[in-house]
Amino acid sequence: MASRHDHVLLGDIGATNARFALLAGGALGPVECVAVDDHPHFADAVRAFLGQQRRRAIDRALVAVAGPVEANCCMLTNCSWRIDADELSREFGVPAVRVINDFEATAWSLPCLRQADLRALGDGRSVPGAPMAVLGPGSGLGVACLVPGSDGGVVIATEGGHATLPGTSPREDAVIDRLRRQLGHVSAERAISGPGLENLYQAIAAVDAMNVPARNAAEITDAALAGACPTSRAALDMFCAMLGTIAGNVALSFGARGGVYIAGGIAPRIVDHLARSEFRARFEAKGRFRGYLEAIPTSVITHKDATFMGLKSLAEGDINSAATSRS
Repeated sequence: MASRHDHVLLGDIGATNARFALLAGGALGPVECVAVDDHPHFADAVRAFLGQQRRRAIDRALVAVAGPVEANCCMLTNCSWRIDADELSREFGVPAVRVINDFEATAWSLPCLRQADLRALGDGRSVPGAPMAVLGPGSGLGVACLVPGSDGGVVIATEGGHATLPGTSPREDAVIDRLRRQLGHVSAERAISGPGLENLYQAIAAVDAMNVPARNAAEITDAALAGACPTSRAALDMFCAMLGTIAGNVALSFGARGGVYIAGGIAPRIVDHLARSEFRARFEAKGRFRGYLEAIPTSVITHKDATFMGLKSLAEGDINSAATSRS
């Protein structure tokens, strides 16, 4: 059974980066990052991380992954890695392995976050005990909700990033139509993610009949913030506005009066622009329910290791549950 002296491998696995840390004696070790493209298989990345550690014997593993989890297994949505708890257990001799959705882990971090870990966007005040939602663009778009409770609560992990992207203006309709002709179904993730920003840039250029150079998401962002490319700026502005619309939809869907939090790798990098953008106005633009949305706070999570805060909380909760069951 789990004990407080366990050495627990924690992992946050995305399509671009895989991050690992060890939890031992209640202390979280340094978070190390490896590039997914540098390792053909998940086990190779784990082996690379453990090879850097003095202690290689792991008692348990808790791995958060960017994709749907079924039977403790996940095929990542935006890369070729397959993460299987049984395979990890056999490969590394880990007695207990649990695989969860990455935004489930992030949702568990929400009660642990302090004011210094957040950047508020707009007004609103959280209702104690109310659901708290988190969504975030990175390589994809994750969505989850924490429903607090006396026993710690429950997290609802979702694939909400793959819900259909709505247009709110003729301009957005034209951009989405262009993406629809290219991609078929246009989910929120197809616009609100790193690859999504690239999609918006290309679609806006096509709609405006502009000849623009090929740029990746980082280059689009840099050009937009520097004022060096009107199409890049238009793409980033639309990205922020659409993120506000989807965040408002998430708030309504979960009744997230405890707050809506923006996580992921992109939002902290553009937080000043996001604060000046249409994000909050679009978050609140829900017709008769504007007042409902105006009361809900929105924040960007600026803590770079929030997911590991959630994993640590969840791992310690598992330990505490095991200890309680033995008493």
